[in-house]
Amino acid sequence: MSELVITRPTAIRGRWRDGYALDFHTVSSTHIGDDEFGNPKFETVRTAIGELLYRLKYRKDMTAIGQIVDAITSFVGQWNPGMDTLVPVPPSRGRPAHPVAILAALIAPRLGLAYTPDAVRRTRAIPALKDIVDYTERARLLDGVHSIDRSQVQGRRVLVFDDLYRSGATMNAVTAVLFDVGLAADVCALAITRTRSNR
Repeated sequence: MSELVITRPTAIRGRWRDGYALDFHTVSSTHIGDDEFGNPKFETVRTAIGELLYRLKYRKDMTAIGQIVDAITSFVGQWNPGMDTLVPVPPSRGRPAHPVAILAALIAPRLGLAYTPDAVRRTRAIPALKDIVDYTERARLLDGVHSIDRSQVQGRRVLVFDDLYRSGATMNAVTAVLFDVGLAADVCALAITRTRSNR
């Protein structure tokens, strides 16, 4: 068994009752010049869990999965929010192997939670939210973009799970449909990392 990754959980605020990100995604990002096309280049230092997530998400390094799962299950075991169902945030765009779904499928049985990957779905494509700075505009784009299978969440205590927390717009939109349409009894939120700003 590998050594447990050190994390520094921080509270994330939203419509959910309680929520955390395990750590910030980056420690620092320093502009080091421009490439041959005039695009800025940065030297980025990530937190330990941020580096593992980066390797999984952008380098398709499946060896990072075990340490991420261990870190999540260790934290949730200590936090003990009293949830019974895990709902992953649907992907914003199609990926053959969506990291959130891969991790959620492994985390749920270790935590003794029902795993409902299809409880919340995206109904249409929207622009990449990372390119939109204004929270109100993000929320507008997310309005009505999720559908829900009420039979999977009604009366349940749901842990909403995502990889990166930026502004909270997406997790708030998912939480809203869980409460308002799905009639979930309770919702808490968990992200692996968070950005240092809400942009």
